[in-house]
Amino acid sequence: MKLSFPHPLIIMLIFIIFSGLSTFFIQSGEFNRELNEETGREVVIAGSFHEIEDKNTGINDLLLSIPEGIVLGGEILVLILLIGGAFYVIEKTGALQIGIEALIYTFRKQQTLLLFLLGCTFALCGATLGMQEEIIAMVPILVVLANKLHYDLRALIALSLGSALVGGSISPINPFGSLIALKIAELDLSNGFWFRLCMALLIITAWNFYHIRQGKLKTDQTLQIDFKPVEISLRNKLILFLMSAAIVAMGWGIFQFDWSYNQMSALFFVVGFACGIIGKLGINGTARAYTEGFGEMIFAGVIVGLARSIYIILDNASVIDPIIQGMFEPLNEWPSGLAAIGMLIVQAIIHIPVPSTSGHAVLTMPLAAPLADLLGMSRFTAVMAYQFGAGFMDILTPTNGGMMAVLAAASVSYKNWFSYIWKSMLLLMLLALISVILGMLYYS
Repeated sequence: MKLSFPHPLIIMLIFIIFSGLSTFFIQSGEFNRELNEETGREVVIAGSFHEIEDKNTGINDLLLSIPEGIVLGGEILVLILLIGGAFYVIEKTGALQIGIEALIYTFRKQQTLLLFLLGCTFALCGATLGMQEEIIAMVPILVVLANKLHYDLRALIALSLGSALVGGSISPINPFGSLIALKIAELDLSNGFWFRLCMALLIITAWNFYHIRQGKLKTDQTLQIDFKPVEISLRNKLILFLMSAAIVAMGWGIFQFDWSYNQMSALFFVVGFACGIIGKLGINGTARAYTEGFGEMIFAGVIVGLARSIYIILDNASVIDPIIQGMFEPLNEWPSGLAAIGMLIVQAIIHIPVPSTSGHAVLTMPLAAPLADLLGMSRFTAVMAYQFGAGFMDILTPTNGGMMAVLAAASVSYKNWFSYIWKSMLLLMLLALISVILGMLYYS
């Protein structure tokens, strides 16, 4: 029997089983915690780690973690279904394809600029809004754009999801990452802001141009793109306007009114039905299109829930704190330069079992900040190591449910994604190392 690379569902189940088995080999322990008034979150107290009664995950706990993870990710699942259903309805009206054809014709002599603007837009959304799960529903747009440009779909995913994750990682103002880390480390946002902004612009520019070029290399050079002027009817213009307005309204709602996933879901549910009616699908036709869209997106939503299951197992067995303690403790004996590099690598590894950027900051920064003091380096260096290590790993680790869901929605296997993305991940980590070293010099 020929062996094949595991299906995404099998990959997630393997991680769940591995997480359960790890609880038999890692002694349970925990840090004491206290409420940080500035962030409103509980943070660990440095030096308070202690072992507790060992907790091992049984078969029953392992199986229960699967539905519990899906339930815990219920709001995200609903978001994926409703926004994904809305985009499916819009695609069925034909407006989406016509809109993309018109966009490509407008940039027919400037495709590089079009893709660069696409990457920068998603990077900005990631930097300011922490966008990730919202991109799952936009996969149909990426598929159509990749087909029309004869571009590698993986490059388009890298320029959308990847750019959003990189933007969120390097952003000096990401409310779900850097701002939490800065507050916990008791640092002023304005200190060194321009240095961090310049490094962010350099990294996102390098990332975008790499994948614009990489996508071209995967293109069949014998194919010629047939550029034809496209006339957009008033009906399609209205549909595209509603779609664009909904995306802008979602960003505005998140930024100004702290919208939850439920508000975003409700917005797109209404917009999807309105576009279906305007697009002459009729009430029943719109409902059928929505149902088909749910079918296309349900697996992506389940993948997000299974990623939560991994964290549930590790958290219930109290092995996350011991993992963090075990990885940070050796850095105490290292020279400051090596320790900074080691801190970056440690933060990247820790993000595999702790795929939440905000949760990661709360767990590790109370340890990383005083460790930086002990090693004679700036706390800003510790923050940068957290940002780059945790954020960049989101592009690669299967425990990131959002990334796995995008791949599932685009019908891209994890094997194909890994084979494409690993070189650019090495580039990112190299740029991260350079940034951390320059940060040590700058903040000294």
